[in-house]
Formats: sequence, C-alpha cells, structure tokens
Amino acid sequence: MPVNACFLLVVVAAGGAALSFALVSLFCRAALRHRIVDSPNERSLHRQPTPRGGGVAIVVVSLIGILLCWALVPSWPVLPLLCFIGAGLVVAAVSWRDDVRPLPNVVRFGAHVLASVVVLAGVGSCVTVEAPVVGFFRFGYLGLPMTLLWIAGLTNAYNFMDGIDGIAAGQAVVAGLGWVALAGSAVRIEVCLGLLLAASSLGFLAHNWPPAKIFMGDVGSAFLGFSFAVLAIIGAQHNPRLALAGILVVWPFVFDTSFTFLRRLRRGENVFQAHRSHLYQRLVLAGYSHQFVTCVYGALAVLGVFLALIWKQRIAAASWLVPSALVSAMVGLWLFVGWAERRQKARVPEGARP
Repeated sequence: MPVNACFLLVVVAAGGAALSFALVSLFCRAALRHRIVDSPNERSLHRQPTPRGGGVAIVVVSLIGILLCWALVPSWPVLPLLCFIGAGLVVAAVSWRDDVRPLPNVVRFGAHVLASVVVLAGVGSCVTVEAPVVGFFRFGYLGLPMTLLWIAGLTNAYNFMDGIDGIAAGQAVVAGLGWVALAGSAVRIEVCLGLLLAASSLGFLAHNWPPAKIFMGDVGSAFLGFSFAVLAIIGAQHNPRLALAGILVVWPFVFDTSFTFLRRLRRGENVFQAHRSHLYQRLVLAGYSHQFVTCVYGALAVLGVFLALIWKQRIAAASWLVPSALVSAMVGLWLFVGWAERRQKARVPEGARP
C-alpha cells in the first residue's frame, strides 16, 4: 500500500476514535440532562439507570468520515456510496426516535426494509457466492429477497445482541478491522468504512466497557448491523468469497440470534416479545460478568476474522478448516452455556430457586 494511503488510514483511525470518544462524552451529559436513560426492568441485565443513545457518535463519525474519504479518493463509485449514506441515515434516524420514544415494531422493520431496498438499488444484490463444499452458488432471481433478508436481518440481529456492556462495540472493532484486512491493499470503500466503524466503536467502547457509563442504543446497534451487512454486499461485488467472509466476521451475533430464534420458535414462544434467552444473556444469568462474556464473544469474533482471511486467500485447507472450525466453535459455545447453567443451578439451594 502506498505511503500516502497508509497515512490516510492512520489519520482516519486516530481521528475517528478521538472524535467518537469526545462526542460520546458530550452526549452522555446531554442524555442525563434530558433524561434519555435506560431504566432497569425485569428483562434488563443492568441495575442502575444509564444514559443511552451514545451510538449517535458512531453514526456521525462513520458517515462524515466516509464522505471525507470519498473527497480524497474521488475514484470511488458514487451511487453505492450515496445509497449507503442515505439508507444508513434512515436506519439511524428511526432507531434514534425509538430510543427517545419507543416505536411500533412494524415502523422500525418497515424502515429497515426501505433501507435495504435503497441498498439493492444502488449497490446491487448478492447473486453469486462461493462457499466451502458447495463451491459457487448462484441465487438467480432469489438473490434480491435473500440480500434484502440479510440486510434487514443483520440490522435487527445486531440490535438484539446489544444487551450487555461492551459486546456490540467490541464486535464492531473486531469486524471493522477484519474488513480492513479482507479488502487488501487498495483504499476502497470497504477499507475506509471498516476502519471508521472500528475506530468510532473503539472511541465509544472507552465509555461502554463494563461497567458502562452509557449505552449504545438502537441508533448505534442498528446502524452497525446495517453497515456490516452492506459491507458484505459491496465486497461480494469484487469477490464472491467475500459474501461468506462478511458473515464470518460477525458470526457470533448471527449464530446467537439464529439459534435463539429457532429455540424459542420450537418452544412455541412469542419470538417478537422481548426476552433474556440469548446465549450471551444466559451466560450472564449463570453468574459470569459482562466483561467476561464480552471478551468471550470478542475472541469468537477474532476466530471468525481468521477464518474469513484464510477463506479469502484461498488457502488449500480452507475448504474443510473453515466449516469444521466454525461448527466446532458453535457447538462449543452452546455446550459451555449449558454447562454454566447446570453449574449455577447446582449452586443455588432448592428453596431459593424461582
């Protein structure tokens, strides 16, 4: 990578992290003054009223930063960039409104679908992917609904996973840096956006590390999920292997959300009702600290980035190593949660159990 490009990325990373840290500090005081706080309830995993909506800083830094990068690298395609920015603003605005005063699910989901359609119009759909074992897989006309489902799905999944201190921002730092490594030596949209997401999330994480002084809110978590979903679509336009790589860098969130959704569906529960049955929530309820669980999910995300890199680089062993390592990590997390719950149950006297 040219020296001037490396310098640009260093400035983007340092400036993004510093600006995000400062903006979150300012927003924290403003949120307390205007009573934008998350008060504990029966579903919460925190005990004190805490300011929320600090993810505004991630949105501001990421969108302004990508515009500045575009000004310095005018060779980027204009339509995909503008569609991402416009759709990202829609997701962030609706999510911010939901943070201040809750909106009906249909309104939030409708906004996510609208944002997904805008991305489809400007970036395109994921028509061809390359995966281990099956090789190239062409969706054809199914590429449109599958891409829409991916974007709207990850936008909501990331929001669901933002339930303990540090977990969402930590995942964003790892996944953002993963995209910097995946995109290669060229200064493309994926590199700068991934770096901006990582840097702004790192600045926020300084305030959100357990015990958190402020929460991200839907405005931050939904925007991050949307952005990482779009990055996978943009990357797949250059390399069909980057579609799977885009899933691997956020696989802990994808797996936890999918596993929990299917588990609740099998039990006949209302899957649209708020709950505390995600795997990460069950670990906290089993006695583990927010810091420990956040570090576990961060380590799993690092594993995902490693698998994404060897898959993208076409290493010979990747076709069997990626699926076997991923399945092993999924099963290992599930077994660990079950073991933690059994251990916690054995510690609690029979008469003290709810």
